[in-house]
Amino acid sequence: MFLTGLAALAVVPTLPTAARDLGGVSLFPLVAGCFVAAGLLGGVLGGHWADRSGAHRPLAAGMVLAVVTLLVSAASTSIWQLAAGRFLDGLASGMVAVSINTAIGQAYPDRLRPRVLALMSACWVVPSLVGPPLAGVVAEWWSWRAVFLGLAALTVLPALAVVAVLRGRFRPVAPAPSGDGPPRPALLIATAVSVGAASGQYGVSGWDPRHLLFAGGGLALLVVCAPRLLPPGTWRAARGLPATVLLCGMGSGVFFTLEALVPLLLVTERGVPPVSIGLAFTGAAVAWAASSWVQGRLLERRPRHHLVVAGALVLSAAVAVAAVGTLPALPAFTAASAMVAAAVGMGLLSPSLTVLSLSHAPSGRQGYASSAMQTNQNLGQITVLGIASAVFNACLGAGVADHAGYGSAFGLLLVPCALAALLATRTRSA
Repeated sequence: MFLTGLAALAVVPTLPTAARDLGGVSLFPLVAGCFVAAGLLGGVLGGHWADRSGAHRPLAAGMVLAVVTLLVSAASTSIWQLAAGRFLDGLASGMVAVSINTAIGQAYPDRLRPRVLALMSACWVVPSLVGPPLAGVVAEWWSWRAVFLGLAALTVLPALAVVAVLRGRFRPVAPAPSGDGPPRPALLIATAVSVGAASGQYGVSGWDPRHLLFAGGGLALLVVCAPRLLPPGTWRAARGLPATVLLCGMGSGVFFTLEALVPLLLVTERGVPPVSIGLAFTGAAVAWAASSWVQGRLLERRPRHHLVVAGALVLSAAVAVAAVGTLPALPAFTAASAMVAAAVGMGLLSPSLTVLSLSHAPSGRQGYASSAMQTNQNLGQITVLGIASAVFNACLGAGVADHAGYGSAFGLLLVPCALAALLATRTRSA
């Protein structure tokens, strides 16, 4: 988790600069969306694999793939190659995240899971302090490519060590009884959903017939295939695991969209240097870890669905700050602070939903529950970012000022925040 945090936090702040240098600012939503689109497939693959033979194998495979994707991104000569690198990175990240959550579900009792999840969040503290600012300095003084190459060099030996240490050290997982729990989703369906999500992100980057064709095809694939990857009743917020999975997608979608559009606003409209963008990511990561520690230590006796409501309300406040921060009269710090506030909300909401999902999981199917959470987390990110990007591009196409387009996109995020707060009681444990 430490290595995952270091790579994620160091790479993301450099992406707006890379997109600008490669002449692909209009396709930036695709670059951001490819990561989460591939995470859909990686999460399903990791969960299926972990339930079948233990969490160690998808974890090791994800670590090795993470090194490969850093090299692909570093060698990018076009925005399309960078998008391909981010797609591979999402595949690796999805496998690693689901493997870790599955291992927690298999190895720890209910009463210890909040603390373990808080420990996982704490693994992001040091990367958040050194990763984004250092990456910003390297990108500003040298090249954004050096960030990817440096991370690959740092990750290759630990990745090989993970493979060596975990090899042969696992306890076979008892399969769920026949008919117990929902069926495992086919990887073909997960692949179709990933392709549909990536196509949709490309489609919302323009309004000509080609883009509309991709958007329509992507939407059709998602509507037909995505429900087969989720617990029955997810999209109508059925009580228990379905509602928990749904709210995970809503919260993650809001946070990811802020994390994608706020840096783009700061780089393209305010001329903020990469090192300052990195500091904003640092503040957000520290805030997330601190908030997660609070829910795991000081609020561990509070009902989990109460913390979900609190997290959703804090996210709403962060969205309002981001919308106000688009006004040219206000300092750039205003919009950047929205990322920190949103991280506080996610530190309360995300671990609480993970704990609830593991408590709702059928016996021996923690991998299925973790995969469903990861899948809808990525679906939520793709959907919310896609809709917000479509609103932004529509505003620009209508001649609206750039800052007003960003403000409209941010204002749209209040809808999933409100729904998450209202539906939180449906996630409570029996």
